Amino acid sequence: MANPNKRLVDLLVISDVHLGTHGSQARHLLRYLKTLQPTTVIVNGDLVDFWAFSKRYWPKSHMQIILYLLKWAEEGVKVYYLTGNHDEMMRKFVGYNLGDIGVLNEFVMDLDGKKAWFFHGDVFDVSMKGNKRMAKIGGWSYDLMVRFNRFVNKVLRTFRRGPVNISKALKDGVKKIVNKVSSFETTAAGVAAKRGYAYVVCGHVHKPEIIDIETDNGKITYLNSGDWIENLTALEWHQGEWRLFEYFKDEQFLGRPEMTDEDKEPRVYSNGRLFRQMEKEMGVIADMVD
Repeated sequence: MANPNKRLVDLLVISDVHLGTHGSQARHLLRYLKTLQPTTVIVNGDLVDFWAFSKRYWPKSHMQIILYLLKWAEEGVKVYYLTGNHDEMMRKFVGYNLGDIGVLNEFVMDLDGKKAWFFHGDVFDVSMKGNKRMAKIGGWSYDLMVRFNRFVNKVLRTFRRGPVNISKALKDGVKKIVNKVSSFETTAAGVAAKRGYAYVVCGHVHKPEIIDIETDNGKITYLNSGDWIENLTALEWHQGEWRLFEYFKDEQFLGRPEMTDEDKEPRVYSNGRLFRQMEKEMGVIADMVD
């Protein structure tokens, strides 16, 4: 039954939430999810960042994201978890269900008679191939940069100055170089066209986008759901149309305070209470981390 207080969405795609890192904007994501009533949800990789995962940092909001997805699945929403590179440990569970959530490497579905191909996209990232250790070091360094960036903005606020986003500026610069070398979008579109798909939907590069790309086998619509670290974006399909949701540009969330009383939480739960709850709800994750 439709909830009049929630917006109907036929399909929701989110990716690159990176729960377990200081950069993850889980509070904002939770606010967004609570406004929706989806029919199908695809989590397109890197929900939990196992490269940086630590029992010493697992805020309440991070746990709430997982529980909210489980709640949706229990209520009959079709939820699919597609594996990424930061949660590649989940690939050993492909074909199984975590509760009512299916775990897959890729997913194909019909959208109004056209085939859409969903996968995280790290398979096409030439900057990662054969260099996994350096990629992990880069991930840890980026998380430290996010924490430093927050310290800088705290200092700026004392001088009534606006915030800066050092981490995003640096990452955007690197991604421009990487994308020129790897031609990520073009490669994904080319493979999708050869397979006869109309849409190819990825994550991974943290670059939200909806564009048409001409290939040797016809035109493909390439979509990227972005991330919930810097861009705070998602893809929505409803009544035959795609929409790129942008949290910071959406009227419903404009002017919202960075943190409300109900959102306040300790930065670190050192007593492990929430992690023990996570072990209970999704014990398989604890087995992989230990």
